[in-house]
Amino acid sequence: MAASSRRCYCSVPGCSTSKQRQPYLSFHDFPKDEHLRKAWVRLIRRDEGPSFNISRGSTFVCSLHFDEESIYVSKSGRRRLKSGTTPSRFSWNSWGETRVLRQSVYDRVNARFEVTLEDQEPASDHNYTRDSAGGLDADAAAETIRQLEAKVRSLERQLRDLSCTLNINRYCATDEEFRFYTRFQSEKVFWSFWESVAPSASRLVYWSRAQRASDVMALEKPSPNRRLALVDELFLYCCRVAVGMKEKVIADIFGISLSTVSTIIITWANYLFIVLGSVPIWMTREQVQATMPPKFAQYCPNVRVILDCTEIRCEAPSSLTLQSETFSSYKNTNTFKGLIGIAPCGVITFISKLFTGSISDREITRQSGILSLFEPGDACMADKGFVIDQMLSDVGATLIIPPFKRGTRFSKEDTEKTQNIARLRILVERAIRRVKEYHIWDTTVPLTLSGSVNQLWATCCLMSNYQGPLDVKGDVPV
Repeated sequence: MAASSRRCYCSVPGCSTSKQRQPYLSFHDFPKDEHLRKAWVRLIRRDEGPSFNISRGSTFVCSLHFDEESIYVSKSGRRRLKSGTTPSRFSWNSWGETRVLRQSVYDRVNARFEVTLEDQEPASDHNYTRDSAGGLDADAAAETIRQLEAKVRSLERQLRDLSCTLNINRYCATDEEFRFYTRFQSEKVFWSFWESVAPSASRLVYWSRAQRASDVMALEKPSPNRRLALVDELFLYCCRVAVGMKEKVIADIFGISLSTVSTIIITWANYLFIVLGSVPIWMTREQVQATMPPKFAQYCPNVRVILDCTEIRCEAPSSLTLQSETFSSYKNTNTFKGLIGIAPCGVITFISKLFTGSISDREITRQSGILSLFEPGDACMADKGFVIDQMLSDVGATLIIPPFKRGTRFSKEDTEKTQNIARLRILVERAIRRVKEYHIWDTTVPLTLSGSVNQLWATCCLMSNYQGPLDVKGDVPV
């Protein structure tokens, strides 16, 4: 029976067709007959189980996988399958094309060495008159060919199995789905990011194994017996951080234990923190000037960085001392507080570690280490709460903040200056919003994550740069 619903997807591995995108195709339910249904499952190379359940009206095979002779149009105008039809056209069998019989190994070796029957000597019972050196060369070549062919078949099988079982292929097929699950701008950006980290990730060691290892030499080999492919581990990490899925939900989706999910998240948080943190993000003065939008060049040509603090809610500690340290009078709750700096083009160029919520803007600026990055002649833009003009003057930099009101009202000059600074400073608010759109920060951070919260925060900030810099006019890449 052909499905008429618009929300139909083909269940054959590697096939991404759907009724919505390919309305000209027909989608057919699995047969009711048990033996025929099992034949379909075997032919499409799937196994019924937790990751694949056949439900009538929701599990289909598209018409691409059937011969045209097997499909007919009923009186009602719907395309149906003939009785006893099985799918036979797949990517792994060249879509059902008849394969040309390959030559035997002996014929291929003779063809390679241009040996013909006329060139060969008459064969005796034991072929003692044949040239021994030539025979050995031919046998060695034939053996080499057999080994290479076996290796090719093995690699093709591994590649096929990998492409069929990757969890990321089940959930991400369009740029919109990649943005939802990973917060990367597109599929191309995600795979470019993966290719940049894959070489070092191949030797990744789980943090639990690193804790147990007593010898550093034991960590030279990557962790064995991985339940998931490496790219799926990165996808799992994105599901936790970008989507905000709970670890129990992730464990059920990926079919692994809760402890394995926790291990993968902590391992990848520390790994990405080290890899991405090794890339210098603080822009030179020349880079800032070259990428500065015209409005900054008009009003604040010497701005090197725009600073602002942000807070994320955390669980209240049981210790009264820690409660008072993490309590934020501004948010009226327990928080972690961090300092973020962006260049005028909108790229995050400075990330501090997270401090307790009671720290002031002035003190977090002093402890973060950003003052050592300024050069004489630089300017820093911030809000009125950043009373850091003296600290900046000590390193030869200046502070740009909205003017304070003197008297009953602002002067015309102060009003224009306040408006211009506000229009430009809002850029850092948009950058912070991008970071907080990683939904792991939607809920209160439990104290169990206090050991890795800095790594999670830093990786979210650094990965948000892959969404492209912000334009001054709005949330638009320049």
